[in-house]
Amino acid sequence: MLLASLAASGCGTTPRLDRQFGRSVDLLRAQQVINPQAGLNRDPVAGLDGKSAAAAYQAYQKTFSTPVPQSSTLTIGVGGRQ
Repeated sequence: MLLASLAASGCGTTPRLDRQFGRSVDLLRAQQVINPQAGLNRDPVAGLDGKSAAAAYQAYQKTFSTPVPQSSTLTIGVGGRQ
């Protein structure tokens, strides 16, 4: 009975984590942010107007829907009769 209680008590403990646990992940995430205050900047972004941006996006989407015409194939004979 003593052996069973010792075996069961070994499974019930939780690991002790040090104070720095998870700090490396937090540090890595912080290093990947270029400007942490970027959300506070209310200046408008310079770029295309709405109509031009919509037209460019639609033209981009059409490149995926219509197939590109294939050029004539070139056959090179290697080591055989023509």
